[in-house]
Amino acid sequence: MKRILLLGLALAPVALFASEGAVETDIVQRTVNFIIFAGILWYLLADKIKAFFADRTLSIQGELDKVQDTLKASKDKVSDAQKKLEEAKKLAADIIEGAKADIDSVKQKVATAVDSDISHLNKNLDEMMKVETSKAKREVVAKVLEELLSSENIKLTQDELANIVLKKVA
Repeated sequence: MKRILLLGLALAPVALFASEGAVETDIVQRTVNFIIFAGILWYLLADKIKAFFADRTLSIQGELDKVQDTLKASKDKVSDAQKKLEEAKKLAADIIEGAKADIDSVKQKVATAVDSDISHLNKNLDEMMKVETSKAKREVVAKVLEELLSSENIKLTQDELANIVLKKVA
C-alpha cells in the first residue's frame, strides 16, 4: 500500500508538468482515480495474492524436496549397487582362486594315479614276460627233448635222460 502511494506521489508532479500551456486535461483527476483504484485493488487482493504466492512457493519447495529425496535415493541405490559390484568382484576372484587350487589338486591326484597305474602295469608286464619266457623255455626244451628222443641216432638210457633233465631244471 505504501509503495502505491509513493508511486502516485512520484508520478503526480510529472503529470502536472506534462501539460503545455492553455490546454487543460483531466490528467490529474485520472491519476488520482488510478491511484485510488490501485489502492483498493491492493487492499482487497493483497492477502490473496500473498497467500497464492506463499502457497506457490511452498508447492515449489515441496516439489524440490521430492526431487532431492528421489535424487538422494538414487545416489544411495547407486552406491549400494557399486558396493555389491565390488563384493561380487571379490567373490568372483575368490571363486577363481579356489577353482585354480582345485585344478592343481586334481592334477596332482590324476598324476599320482597315473604314476601308480604305470608302475602296476610295468610290474604286471615284467611278471608276464617272466611267465612267457618260462613257457617258451619249456616248449623249446620239450621240442628238443622230443626230437632227441624220437631220433634214432641218439640212444639215451633212462639214467642219462634223468640227469639231463635234472641239470636243465636246476
